Amino acid sequence: MTRAGIEVVTAGLDDQPVKASRGITLIPDTTLDDVMDDAFDMIVLPGGLPGADHLNNDSRILSLLKRLAAEGKYTAAICAAPKVLANAGLLEGRSATSYPGVLDKMDLPDVSVNLEPVLVDERVVTSRGPGTAMDFALELIERLEGKEKRNQVEAGLVR
Repeated sequence: MTRAGIEVVTAGLDDQPVKASRGITLIPDTTLDDVMDDAFDMIVLPGGLPGADHLNNDSRILSLLKRLAAEGKYTAAICAAPKVLANAGLLEGRSATSYPGVLDKMDLPDVSVNLEPVLVDERVVTSRGPGTAMDFALELIERLEGKEKRNQVEAGLVR
């Protein structure tokens, strides 16, 4: 996303470093509380467990997702995090994808669960997992900056 010139703000649920599912420690730019009222074009939820469960159990995340959706902004999630979009009610009547078994295990009669690596349904973008992360990122670039910018960034990645 930064290769496309998009300003990215990472926000943690609190002011502590985040330990990712594979043991990597991430330092968010800010806290969720500090950006709750800020304007964004998109919110992207990272996957992995137990991180996606922490997001899913945080009412602030659900509130922010609903607010951005109501404003016509993009909401996106990868791996296990599409379940957070589902719990926020953003997948109802839509097609979505996730890490195998995540959405399938939920009782979502109004959601068409697919096996696509990346799936866009209006302003909701979902992706399957670590192996689809680059395609997910390129899709997010296209949604925010257009096909030409996506192609430019993709060419520089030497795929």
